[in-house]
Amino acid sequence: MRRWLFADQLGPHFVEPGRPALLVLSRAAFARQRVHRAKAHLLLSAVQHRAAELGDRALLLGRATYREALAEVGEPIDVCAPTSRAADAFVRGLPGVSVLPERGWVLSRDEFAAWAAGRRRLRLEDYYRDVRRRLGLLLDADGQPVGGRWNYDADNREPPPRGATSLREVGVTEPWWPVEDDVDLAVRATLNRWERDHGVTFVGRDGPRRFAVTHAEASAALAHFVEHRLAAFGRNEDAMLAGDPWMAHSLLSVPLNLGLLDPVEVVRAAEQAYREGRAGLASVEGFVRQVVGWREYVWHVYWFAGDGYRRRNALAAHTRLPRWFEQADADAVQARCLSNVLGQVREAGWAHHIPRLMVLGSWALQRGYDPDALTDWFRRWFVDGYDWVMEPNVVGMSQHADGGLMATKPYAAGGAYVNRMSDYCGGCRYDPRVRVGPTACPFTAGYWAFLARTRDALAGNPRMAQPLRGLDRLHDLDSLLAQEAARGSAPP
Repeated sequence: MRRWLFADQLGPHFVEPGRPALLVLSRAAFARQRVHRAKAHLLLSAVQHRAAELGDRALLLGRATYREALAEVGEPIDVCAPTSRAADAFVRGLPGVSVLPERGWVLSRDEFAAWAAGRRRLRLEDYYRDVRRRLGLLLDADGQPVGGRWNYDADNREPPPRGATSLREVGVTEPWWPVEDDVDLAVRATLNRWERDHGVTFVGRDGPRRFAVTHAEASAALAHFVEHRLAAFGRNEDAMLAGDPWMAHSLLSVPLNLGLLDPVEVVRAAEQAYREGRAGLASVEGFVRQVVGWREYVWHVYWFAGDGYRRRNALAAHTRLPRWFEQADADAVQARCLSNVLGQVREAGWAHHIPRLMVLGSWALQRGYDPDALTDWFRRWFVDGYDWVMEPNVVGMSQHADGGLMATKPYAAGGAYVNRMSDYCGGCRYDPRVRVGPTACPFTAGYWAFLARTRDALAGNPRMAQPLRGLDRLHDLDSLLAQEAARGSAPP
């Protein structure tokens, strides 16, 4: 039976050797909503590269819709369960299509549901430890965590090196970069034709390809990261530099989310580096926690929480995304941190997890942006963004709209955090120490305005007791709230 491969099921573990495969390029998928052009390029390039690898085994159909393509196949097909609820419902409603269990995850959905049954809160740490035990990952012979601790997050929160504008200046190797080929050029011609002849439009800019789109490229990117960058990853994992969007991160989220790598092979490579003394435990554990901790956990929360999760809005946030934010208009923004991150997203469709959470996410949380609309924005603008990625990350982790299912407190941060963990505040017109006046940092003022707006909703949260007491001690709260109301939705 021919195996239908979606654009995020492109690794060798999704189709057995010798099996024929079906791959579809659907223009309608990009016509429905405007996505980042670099994302469209990555998806189409990855699909066409996979078809070329499979050779005569591959049937590659470029049609307006999936239904058009499937009507031409004329034979029964099977498919591994897709990664979104919409796609999953679609394939299960098609005649002649057999749906197999999902692949590329440590636990099945049923196994996670059994783990989650009866739990009031789905704590990442509990899930992460269970996965480590199941895999025997970073454990001693007696089943205990190597080094005596499960989690080295406290060791991975250092600010960027003083005076450095890039980690390259302190010896961290440049990331692995792909070399574009004729397939990439042909994809750009296709996107140009769609824009010219079919009215398909995109957001962002499609520069040189920065991410792996084949299993061979992904394996090379993994090997390069483990050999040259993993050892430096942990220390500055949460740090930000205006001139270094990549820092010591792996850039493996795209190939992982395209299904090019199995997450277990990724963490085994990192574990081997630790066992052989090529990378320290804090860095390795931090990376492992991202891949088979957070990434897996987010996937399962997406399915376990169900279709209504995206529409949760525990903090009653209903502000529409302003036009400058919606369009990632970095040039309209004077706040250096926000301008820099929006510029990264506009140019590359990517930023690492701290700019996403503590700059973009914190800004939106403070202003009460509608979490459903914000989820959609992240999904469309980020090259590694899918429904399963962004719903838990935005609704749960970033905007606390699920009322605490995933996180014990909102991740709102003032200018002091940004100043401590980055070089953004140097040269900015705003002062992170000032909350009222012409130089008042919009993150600092926005933090207190957020607490004032959500006081009643957060009053019962023990982790928010101290910040709320601090709110009561502000002598200029009325002036601050008036100032933030006057700023409205204008770019800061």
